[in-house]
Amino acid sequence: MPATKTPDRPERTRITMVNVLIAVLRLFARLPLSWVRVAGHGLGWLLWHLARKRRRIVLVNLKQCLPELSAPEREALAYRHFVAFGQSVMDRSWLWHAPEALVRQRLRWVGDVQALQQPGPLVMFAPHFVGLDAGGMAVSFDVPGPVAFIFVGQSRPAVEAWVRQGRERSGNVRPYFRHQGMRQILAGIKKGEPLHLSPDMDFGREESIFVPFMGVEKAATVPSLSRLSRVVGARVVPVVTRMTPAGYDIEVHAALQDFPTADLAEDTTRMNRLLAEWVRTMPEQYYWVHKRFKTRPEGEPAFY
Repeated sequence: MPATKTPDRPERTRITMVNVLIAVLRLFARLPLSWVRVAGHGLGWLLWHLARKRRRIVLVNLKQCLPELSAPEREALAYRHFVAFGQSVMDRSWLWHAPEALVRQRLRWVGDVQALQQPGPLVMFAPHFVGLDAGGMAVSFDVPGPVAFIFVGQSRPAVEAWVRQGRERSGNVRPYFRHQGMRQILAGIKKGEPLHLSPDMDFGREESIFVPFMGVEKAATVPSLSRLSRVVGARVVPVVTRMTPAGYDIEVHAALQDFPTADLAEDTTRMNRLLAEWVRTMPEQYYWVHKRFKTRPEGEPAFY
């Protein structure tokens, strides 16, 4: 028989580190939330000091989007973001591993919840705040489904398996991946699958149009919210998740009126305007570690 190939040392080390991380999070799953948040604060402090490239990305994003802040104010806000980010990572311990009853206690629905219960095709606009996974969990528990989610695959199989097991723990999740295209997703919506959509990222020139976002006049933005809802005739309901001392609030806003229109750019601009309003209510919780403006119009200088 041919010899079994043994993984090289770096690969074995990576697998071990992933297993250690998963084991640590399982240990935190049943601890009081205040303890988990203290650990998350510590993780955020550590990332602030070690992840220097990401820290710079956050500061660049804040300078573009909140220019009214002074440099010290932006730095303080950036640090608070790393803390919130670290806490959201540690919160996955109980989101993915604690008993369902405990998870439900920490996820609170607020706002126009009835907007999710109306008949007909539904697209939920769920922006990238640090509580996105918590909001997705609440949706998978309580919105009739199966509920469709579009995920980005993880590069390491062990991490991919762990993340998928956590996100799909309710059994009410229909996972799709960006590389699969839109045809299956559209077919699912037409069959009655609600879609949980997070289109507020920069996914490159081919998938984007340039519209304003928080002071940046030409921000590459995916117009999928308008495009998908128009193709299937779906109503669009914003679902914004906010981290709180007690867990997370899942804020449901009224369905967007007169949306979509025939103007893709105007619809996407409106989406960004709404997002900017929510960001300003909790700026430390938006996902600033992403290179939101990595794609620039031809001839314009790079931000990073």
